[in-house]
Amino acid sequence: MRRNDRAQDRNFSLALIDRCTHGVMAISTGEPTPYCLPLSFVRVGEDLYFHCAREGRKIGLLRRFPQVCVTFVGDDRPTFVPPAEYTTYFQSAIVTGTASEVDDPREKTEALRVLCQKVTPDHMDSFENAIKDSLAVTSIWKIHMEDISGKAKLP
Repeated sequence: MRRNDRAQDRNFSLALIDRCTHGVMAISTGEPTPYCLPLSFVRVGEDLYFHCAREGRKIGLLRRFPQVCVTFVGDDRPTFVPPAEYTTYFQSAIVTGTASEVDDPREKTEALRVLCQKVTPDHMDSFENAIKDSLAVTSIWKIHMEDISGKAKLP
């Protein structure tokens, strides 16, 4: 990190990840251009979980190139500070790790439960019915977080 004065500790980074409703994951394509996409993540311990379809470009790439990078942005406020400074206040966290598909139905269900509790806590009464209809057609992946770095410029 070039600006060490903006580095944040692990607890800052984990709290930011827990607050964010999504992150952007970069996957190698094996060519010069990576594939990046926004996903809804939830953290459980040292792992990030996300759900997706059972087939598609993302799945094929993850099976070939499981090393990923995920970026979370918790605040992004361009601002003008008189008399003549343009700047941006921000908070971010970057995670690198290895992705793997979750096959265990209990772990899949728990990951979806924790994700739903994070993003739709007022609608958990419908979770059991939803899981019956969707578990078999939903792929769950986890990323074991191997490195986490946080950075911020605060007002």
